[in-house]
Amino acid sequence: MTITAAEAARHFASKLEFETDPSDVRAAREAGEPFVLVDSRGDAAWAQARIPGAIHLPTAQIGERVAALIPEGMPVVVYCWGPGCNGSTRAALQFSLLGYPVKEMIGGFEYWAREGLGIENDNGPVERGTDELTAPVHVDAITCDC
Repeated sequence: MTITAAEAARHFASKLEFETDPSDVRAAREAGEPFVLVDSRGDAAWAQARIPGAIHLPTAQIGERVAALIPEGMPVVVYCWGPGCNGSTRAALQFSLLGYPVKEMIGGFEYWAREGLGIENDNGPVERGTDELTAPVHVDAITCDC
């Protein structure tokens, strides 16, 4: 099977239209880009820990609750547990079917936490170190510069 360079370019450009990652979400927040970050996991996962500023909207409840929580047309970024879970894909599909511009945060909560980007629970911030396999652990370290 031969894939042309043009086909590959279309494929990867399409992925970037619909996917983002934890560091890009953080950068978008810091830049003040308007979007709502949605945690699509269940109640127990939300209680355990979540990304500060995210709203909790489990996938099964999107259809009935979204209009009260997110203005129509507001961009949405969804996340679930991590790369071994397709919950954020299911949530992104629900948002898109309802007409919302949506991106899926690849890596999910797992990689947000592993990159040391800050998590919280009902008691406040949860301290957790950066996983050196996912992000630089030293301020002066060379980054991947993606």
